Amino acid sequence: MHCKHELGARDLVPIFSFLFLRRRCRYCRSAIAWQYPLVEAAAALLSVLVYLAHPEPAAYAFWFIVWMILLFTIVYDIKHTIIPWSCSILLAFAALTSLFVAFDGGVHLGTPSLWMLLAGPIIAMPLFLISLVSRGAWMGWGDSALELSLGWFLGLSAGFSALMLAFWSGAIVGIGLLLVSRLGFFGYTIKSEMPFAPFLVFGAALAYFFHVNFFSTISSLF
Repeated sequence: MHCKHELGARDLVPIFSFLFLRRRCRYCRSAIAWQYPLVEAAAALLSVLVYLAHPEPAAYAFWFIVWMILLFTIVYDIKHTIIPWSCSILLAFAALTSLFVAFDGGVHLGTPSLWMLLAGPIIAMPLFLISLVSRGAWMGWGDSALELSLGWFLGLSAGFSALMLAFWSGAIVGIGLLLVSRLGFFGYTIKSEMPFAPFLVFGAALAYFFHVNFFSTISSLF
């Protein structure tokens, strides 16, 4: 980004190029941001988790794309504190597709239950109401749009579990930042804006890949 030099293949090997170049551009020696290897490592980890959950080629390709869009959403929200509507629309389309298409041993059409269709709107409703009451001050409108898709992906019981995990993890990080700020390391205050998409996706990942479900006893109903 500093010297605008076109990178070659050896400069673009995920993680390893960053290590071999010792965090310096090969051409102008400016520092390379830690964002790049961290995102590359996260993408690799998600790729493995998706493969373990869906080893079938069609299913793996579909869910890999879904989680890459979610990863992009996290990075964008952290950098700009906003969730692009393009990502929300893509995820909503993918989520609705997952309700009507099954990838078990191939591609098969199916008919979702009423609760599966309602899962997205029901789980997104709390975030939407927070945004509505605060006029977007307490929570951005993009968070409820993201949660709409996550609700369709996960279903009611796992979706509510993921939402709880998102609020808990967000609260822990927020309190931690406030405590650290009191020591003079950050300028974070109670009024500082904090992206919520990373916590929503974190909760969804725990529910989806590791089957964290606080309401598993009633999941069979939905």
